[in-house]
Parts: sequence; C-alpha cells; structure tokens
Amino acid sequence: MKKELENITVATNRKARHEYHILDTLEAGICLKGPEVKSLRAKQATLEHSFARVDDGEVFLHNVHITPYQQTAFESLDPSRTRKLLLNKTEIKRLSGQPKGVTLIPLEMYFNRRGFAKVRIAVCKGKQGPDKRQELRARAVRRELERDFKGKFKI
Repeated sequence: MKKELENITVATNRKARHEYHILDTLEAGICLKGPEVKSLRAKQATLEHSFARVDDGEVFLHNVHITPYQQTAFESLDPSRTRKLLLNKTEIKRLSGQPKGVTLIPLEMYFNRRGFAKVRIAVCKGKQGPDKRQELRARAVRRELERDFKGKFKI
C-alpha cells in the first residue's frame, strides 16, 4: 500500500509577500536537466531576486539559482540560467494580458505528490514604502492583541 505524500517544499521566496501585493497565483511545471533535479531534491535552490517573463508565447523563469550537483559526470550547467515554465495556452494568454506594472514572481518551488518539480507563480504588484510600514504596524498590533487575549481566556 503506497503512502500518500505531501508536497515537498524545496525553496520559498519569503520576501515576495513583504514586497508585493499578490493578485493571483498559479502552478507551473519547470523544465530541468538531470543534475538540477538532484540538487532540488537536496534543497539547493534559492528564489531570491527571481522573476518570470512571457517571451514569444512561452514563460521563462529568470535568476533562480540552483546549486550544481557535486557528484555528477554531466557537464556543468550555469546555476542561474533561464528555465522554461510549462503552462497551458490559456494560462499563458492570461499572464501576457496583464496590465502594465504587474510582475510575475515565484513564491515557492516544490515537488508534488507525483514527484514532478513545480513552481507556484504569483501575479504581483509592487508595494510602496508606506504600504510596507502600514502592514508591519498592523501585524504588530495583531500580535499584541493575540498576546493579551491568550492570557485572559485561558481555562
């Protein structure tokens, strides 16, 4: 009897939610070479400063750093090369029809239940400085309230 596996998260873009307003998310497959898959399984990837772009009806992921796998006889690949994302035509049209000022940012990279490497892409709009500060204040107030209520309602 085969055990159902959860998604195995390889890398997350922690700054994305702080620096961008997330408008929409979608899941995409990613084209990788053999040693890159081994590196991902060892969680040797970073999504910091990465983005996606639609070029000629295809979506490419830029600036994703996947550390080269050490025990390989395969030729060495560029760790920050652009990688093609696998999406349906309707999804690509939806992404290419976005208004100006909108960016495609990868939120996380993971292996799904079937063992395929996937990337969760977000359609984002950049936050301004006051937006970030306001969000930090709201988060601090919420944390204070939770601390206050935690002690009072304990039975």
